[in-house]
Amino acid sequence: MFKESITKEELTDLPLRWFEGEIVVVDTKEKLQFAMEFFSQQLIIGFDTETKPSFKKGVINRVALLQLSAGNRAFLFRLHRIGLPEVVCRILANPDITKTGVAIHDDIKGLQKWKNFKPGGFIDLQDHAKSIGITDFSLKKLAAITCGFRISKGQQLSNWEADELTEAQQIYAATDAWAALEIFENFSKN
Repeated sequence: MFKESITKEELTDLPLRWFEGEIVVVDTKEKLQFAMEFFSQQLIIGFDTETKPSFKKGVINRVALLQLSAGNRAFLFRLHRIGLPEVVCRILANPDITKTGVAIHDDIKGLQKWKNFKPGGFIDLQDHAKSIGITDFSLKKLAAITCGFRISKGQQLSNWEADELTEAQQIYAATDAWAALEIFENFSKN
């Protein structure tokens, strides 16, 4: 059974973890093909997106990065460079491939501004958390409650449309998708 919530103090005491596997930045057709071959063989995928923050009222940017993770790999799709290819939409629409993430409704809406698709196989970890009595719903707190580690959110407001993603940005983005998968797997164990 999981705790209902976690305090800031308890969170601070937990070990800091991050994704330590292979990170592939998908910004070419060759890398896209490699990613699709990989994900067509997966049954469960961690999912997240990142959008360049806007500090001007009324300015909303498009989703810049789609993160998908499985096994020891995370793929970061640079949408502002390659758009949202149809082959990626097929993965996102496939009901036989579980895509798990936190607060995914807005992520999906943002992706649909690139290309309309019918989402299939998505599981919002917040819904599952609510159903078992957890009251803290952020990815950071769900990771702490269900996995016993904390993740850094330090790169959240960085420029996701930068010419090159820094190593810190790549690790942050990969960690978010990986953590969603870790949370899902820990929910499944209990």
